[in-house]
Amino acid sequence: MTATAVLLGSGTSNGCPSLGYEYPPEFLANPKNWRTRPSLLLRGPEGDFLVDCAPEMRLQLLKENVKDLDGVLITHTHADHIMGMDDLRCFELKSGRNMPIYAQPNDQVVLKRVFAYAFGGAQPGVHVPQFDLLDVPPVIRRAGLEIETMIVQHGPTPVVAIRVADFAYVTDVNHIPDAAHARLQNLDILVLDAVRRRPHPNHYHFTQAIEVAESLGARLTVFTHLSHDYDHDVTEHTELPPHIRLGYDGMQLPVQFRR
Repeated sequence: MTATAVLLGSGTSNGCPSLGYEYPPEFLANPKNWRTRPSLLLRGPEGDFLVDCAPEMRLQLLKENVKDLDGVLITHTHADHIMGMDDLRCFELKSGRNMPIYAQPNDQVVLKRVFAYAFGGAQPGVHVPQFDLLDVPPVIRRAGLEIETMIVQHGPTPVVAIRVADFAYVTDVNHIPDAAHARLQNLDILVLDAVRRRPHPNHYHFTQAIEVAESLGARLTVFTHLSHDYDHDVTEHTELPPHIRLGYDGMQLPVQFRR
């Protein structure tokens, strides 16, 4: 069995470039420094599964030629992870079925508030998103994949991290509890939050992320949720060991299944 994880968006909540800033021409000339908000696509043997709905979700999925989704996981309900959800209605219109949305119970409350129009009915002739909100189980079985879930902390906010075979995705985190830490061992690829260079109260910063990557010991660690602190090629070539890389929009990572 084969699968691919696509890093749809690798940027922090402001995106990169961020509004109101001046950037050197050399920085802007590198497409890997243009980062949309964070999300992940799992391309399994039986379909596509989306993790988070960034504000640029429509453009991200068009770029990857995604024609349908088997389901969506919302890791948490900060704006950079949910504000593309309205565009899921395009898939519902085509398929005629509600979109399965996995979210923590408290996050389901937030989704019902933010997208109240999707849950309160609509006037005739107007299509609104049709979401089936589902609790996050220990394992999500979608797209022909077994997606293991676990909780990490993003400051005071619990966030869902995932593992699929020997691949894991841990976005928006500043603490990995012992239970999750044990389930993130023996990875082939780990995608991990490394928001900026200076300390942040709710995210791993550059030095912390390197320390965590080394403690987990994945064969390859890819940093995501990146601010404009990082000039992609300069950082990779001068500051990182070969087994730690910076993510970029559209980066494709193989999901390895042990025989």
